[in-house]
Amino acid sequence: MGDKETKEKPIDKMTVKELREMAKEIPEITGVHGMNKAELLNAIKKAGGIEDETGKKSDFSIREIKKKIKKLKAEREAALRTKDKKTASIYRRRISKLKKKTRKAA
Repeated sequence: MGDKETKEKPIDKMTVKELREMAKEIPEITGVHGMNKAELLNAIKKAGGIEDETGKKSDFSIREIKKKIKKLKAEREAALRTKDKKTASIYRRRISKLKKKTRKAA
């Protein structure tokens, strides 16, 4: 039953509770209890000398995605005003995909 604890779990898959326990053991990290998961991950990686390997999330920031969503919404409204339902549907799907990206990036 104790096999789960003996196996090394990837840092990104650990819970906040597990990350806090790990961070407490590292003397360079202070204020562990006030940190959220992202802050804990960054602090542990920085202390361990691990470089951050985020490929997808660094492509777009949430602000850029939201700007694109706003632009697409305006274009969709224009398509609806001209009664072009096919184009409006395409914009709706694009907006939906971008909203999913913002949720993943957060």
